[in-house]
Amino acid sequence: MFALSTCLAVVLAMAGCKVPSIVTPTAKLTVPERYDKGSDTTNMSAMPWRSFFKDQNLVELIDTALKNNQELMITLQEIEIAKNDVRVKKGDLLPHVGIGAGLGVEKVGRYTSQGAGDASTEIVPGKAMPDPLMDYSLAIHANWEVDIWKKLRNSKKAAISRYLSTVEGKNFVVTNLIAEVADSYYELLAQDNQLEIVKQNIALQKNALEIVKVQKEAARATELAVQKFQAEVLTSKSMEFEILQKIKETENRINFLLGRYPQEIKRDKGNFLSLLPSAVHSGIPSQLLANRPDIKQAELELTAAKLDVKVARTEFYPSLDISAAVGLQAFKPSYFLKFPESVLYSLAGDVAGPLINRNAIKAEFNSANSRQLQAMYNYERTILNAYLEVSNQLSKISNLEKGYGLKSQQVEALDRSIVVSNDLFKSARVNYFEVLMTQRDALESKLELIETKKEQLNAVVHFYRDLGGGWQ
Repeated sequence: MFALSTCLAVVLAMAGCKVPSIVTPTAKLTVPERYDKGSDTTNMSAMPWRSFFKDQNLVELIDTALKNNQELMITLQEIEIAKNDVRVKKGDLLPHVGIGAGLGVEKVGRYTSQGAGDASTEIVPGKAMPDPLMDYSLAIHANWEVDIWKKLRNSKKAAISRYLSTVEGKNFVVTNLIAEVADSYYELLAQDNQLEIVKQNIALQKNALEIVKVQKEAARATELAVQKFQAEVLTSKSMEFEILQKIKETENRINFLLGRYPQEIKRDKGNFLSLLPSAVHSGIPSQLLANRPDIKQAELELTAAKLDVKVARTEFYPSLDISAAVGLQAFKPSYFLKFPESVLYSLAGDVAGPLINRNAIKAEFNSANSRQLQAMYNYERTILNAYLEVSNQLSKISNLEKGYGLKSQQVEALDRSIVVSNDLFKSARVNYFEVLMTQRDALESKLELIETKKEQLNAVVHFYRDLGGGWQ
C-alpha cells in the first residue's frame, strides 16, 4: 500500500507540472439604456403570436407551418440528438458493466515447458490434464474511470448547455418561421391588390382608347395617338400576367413553408390599404437578453465552451481507472458449479498520466481556449446585432408612416388629374401624350402605395420578431 501511494504521488507530481491556467474572458453586456427618448418598459414581444396577428387566415397558416415545416422538424431532431448526448455524458460517470461468455480451446506443444508440465499434472489421481484443453467462462466485467478532476461532470454540464442551446435554436427558428409566413402572406395580399389596380387601369385605358378612336374618325386625332393608347393597353396587360406569376410564386413559397404541395392560399382579397399595423412597444434594450432566443443560445454556447476548456485542462492530469471482473471458469461445463474452485475474480486500479507527448494535449487546450473566445465574440455580436435590428425597425416604422401619408396624397392628386386630363382631352385642350403620362403616373403611384403598405405591415412583423416575440 505504501508503494502504491508513493507511485501515485510521483505520477501526480510529474503529470501536474506546468499545467496552463484557465483564462476566462468576460463578455461585454452593456447595452444602451433605451432605443430613443422613450423609457416605457412595455414590450410587445411578450404577446403570444395568436394574439399579435388578427387575421384568422394568417393564424391558420402559421399554425400549419409550425406543425409541418421541414426546417423546424430538422431542428427538433437536433434537440433529440443533443438530449441523447447528455445521456451519453451521464453514462460516462457510471461504471461500464457488461457480461460475457467465452469458449476456447488450447493445444500446446508437447516439448515445451508448458506441455511438459501439463503431462505430470493430475486433476484427479490417475488422470492427466485434458489435451487439448478447453476453456469455458461466464463473467461480469466492470470498468470505471473515477472522476477525480471533474472532467466527466464538466463534460456532462457542457452537453446540457448545448442541449438547452438547441432548444433556444428551435425557438429562434419558430420566431423566424412565423415572421416569414406573415411576410409572404402580406406580400400575397399586396399582389392581389396590385392586380386589381392594374385591371382597373386597363379598363380606364381601353375607355381612353375608344375615345381616341372616335376622335380619329372625326379627324381630331391621328393614328399615332391610337397606336400609343393601344401600346399602353398592351403594356398594362403584360404587367397583369407578370403579377399573376408573382402571385403563383408567393403562394408556392407559403406552401413550401407550410410543408405541403401547391394549393390556393385562403385569404381575404378585400381592401388591403385599410389594414392598420399594430401599435409598437419596444420596451428597453436590456429585455433583449431575456427575450431573444438567439442571444440566449449564444450565451449557452459560451457556457459550454468555458466548460470545454476545463475538460481540456484535466487532460494534463493523470486518470484513475478501476476494473473488476467476477464469474465462473472451467475447462469442463460440469465443473462450473463446483465452488469455489470455478470462481474467478479480479480487481485492478490503474493510474496513468501524460508524461512525454504533451504537445497534442496543449494544442487541444489552446483550441478549446480559442473556441471559448469565438463563443464570447459571437455572444457580443449577437447582442449588438439584436439592438441594431430593433433600432432599424423603429426608424423604418416611423419613416414608412410618414411616407405612406404623402403617397396617399399623391394618389388622390393623380386620381383627380386623370379625370381632369380626360375632360381636357375630349375638348382637345391637351394632347394624348399628357393623358398617357397622367394615367401612367397614377398607376405607378397606386402600386407604390400598396408596396409601402406592405412594407409597413412587414416592418411591424419584423419588429415583433426582432424583439424576440413569437416563440412563446
